[in-house]
Amino acid sequence: MKHASRTKRSTFLSFQPPAVGDEEVEAAADAIRSGWLTSGPRAAELERRCCELLEAEHVLALSSGTAALQLALLAVGVGPGDEVITTSLTWPATANVIVHCGATPVFADVRRGDLNIDPGSARALVGPKTKAILPVHLYGQPADVDALLALGPPLVEDAAHAFESRYRGRKIGSISAATCFSLYATKNVAAGEGGLVATNDPAIAQAIDDLRVMRRGHGSLYDIVVPGYTANLSDVLAAIALAQLDKLERHRELREAHFAAYDEAVGERDGIEAVERDRRDTHAYHLYAVRVDAERAGATRDEYQRALAEENIGTSVHFLPVHELSAYRGRLSPRQPPLPETERAGRELLSLPLSPAHSADDIRDAVDALRRVHERFS
Repeated sequence: MKHASRTKRSTFLSFQPPAVGDEEVEAAADAIRSGWLTSGPRAAELERRCCELLEAEHVLALSSGTAALQLALLAVGVGPGDEVITTSLTWPATANVIVHCGATPVFADVRRGDLNIDPGSARALVGPKTKAILPVHLYGQPADVDALLALGPPLVEDAAHAFESRYRGRKIGSISAATCFSLYATKNVAAGEGGLVATNDPAIAQAIDDLRVMRRGHGSLYDIVVPGYTANLSDVLAAIALAQLDKLERHRELREAHFAAYDEAVGERDGIEAVERDRRDTHAYHLYAVRVDAERAGATRDEYQRALAEENIGTSVHFLPVHELSAYRGRLSPRQPPLPETERAGRELLSLPLSPAHSADDIRDAVDALRRVHERFS
């Protein structure tokens, strides 16, 4: 719906503030009062509820989404000398965990439309050293899971953006060997820190359970079956996550409304295009990313980002290609192919403010600022 453009905001609009309130404060306080600061009944309740929500046989709560990815890779057997096929258009943690397992990331290119890993590009990279494929469900749009499963190696999904996503009617978390979620402060379920692994394989669940915490057991004597980690989720953070689950449906409605407002505004701006969403799937509405075509939009992505900041509108970039970052320039596999679609997207992507903490007026301010900036550049 059309509306009159307003003037610049007087205060800065944060890009993605967490939507937390008194419920989360009380939940954390109750956990502290209970005496459970480490993993306890609230962490167990979070796992139980997430089994239902994610339609998975097992869910394990961990200290971060990064820990979830690393332990899931270890649980499917990834180790030194192996290769894992993944996408470079992601937060570096996706690739970092492969390195921490002693393996080598091999980056497939992305599809032009939704920017998820291209199964055709991945297929060409499968070789004798390939131990797993690690797709990312970018922005909340599921990758093409069936096409990736058909390649053979087990899938360990990075679903940090995809807590509410469904792929062709099936819940993300219920399909592959292991699916990893994040409870970071900006995520759809925001505990501040934390992660989850969903799996239907009891052996994988047991392996992750053995790795995530060193238990003393009964009495003064103890034993361990593997040299594991301290990667369990505290009850305080689990309590916050449980409070967030109670708000999940309402928060989704708010983000969906924000998406609709952006869709209308972006559709009117030449040279600015929203990343595609597949109507066959359920999107999690985690990030609203656009591509800025410098030639048609009149300026580069970076120039748009600076201009929006001058309008008091916070934005972010999701993502700069991992293979172009300093830590990875010398780590690339000899088999690493060119990634033209990934690199082009890395130059064009800009994420607009999105959070259930934002009001309709906040999003309208962002839309108006985008309109003014576009008119100025074009």
